[in-house]
Amino acid sequence: MGADCFGCEAKFDGLSADYKRRLWLVIAINASMFLLEMAAGALAGSNALQADALDFLGDSATYGISLAVIGASVRTRSFAAVGKAASLTLMALWVLGMTAYHILIVGVPRAEVMGAIGILALAANLGSVLILMRYKDGDANVRSVWLCSRNDAIGNVAVMVAAAAVWWTGTKWPDLIVAAMMAGLFLLSSARILQQSFAEMRHERALGHQH
Repeated sequence: MGADCFGCEAKFDGLSADYKRRLWLVIAINASMFLLEMAAGALAGSNALQADALDFLGDSATYGISLAVIGASVRTRSFAAVGKAASLTLMALWVLGMTAYHILIVGVPRAEVMGAIGILALAANLGSVLILMRYKDGDANVRSVWLCSRNDAIGNVAVMVAAAAVWWTGTKWPDLIVAAMMAGLFLLSSARILQQSFAEMRHERALGHQH
């Protein structure tokens, strides 16, 4: 399948009362975890925890935007997905900048706080993934929701690995490496959302020319 058709076959656009209920539930989970994990990241001195907290915040915004544009035109939904991709890129740049800054700061993150919060956040993310599993395929707007949920689960596994490595090595490097890897995941997801959004817009224009 060519890049121009990437995602064009996706039909589900979010017009489902069940899907909206699931989104509201996941928004509540993500907003709560953002507040908890950002505070814990500051307490533990962990860049990886703060990066993951930002992912929760980004997801809350993503789900809110997704709810707002359900039922809108393909163009509107695609532009909303482009906006969400841009936010992922900005988060990635922030995490990379903070990681570079922390490389110059002496201090080892508190592994026990990282591990405890990582377990709690993983449970929240796996719950969100299961809630949205039924709707993991769809247009760029719907797919961006799924990608963000998947990122969270991957990110929390990475934070737990970083916590174990920080405890084992007694250094901050595992935390910084995981934070940088999560930034890379944000950028990759952003690229995929943009690819599908632009493909859907081109497909819509092509259909318009045919009528």
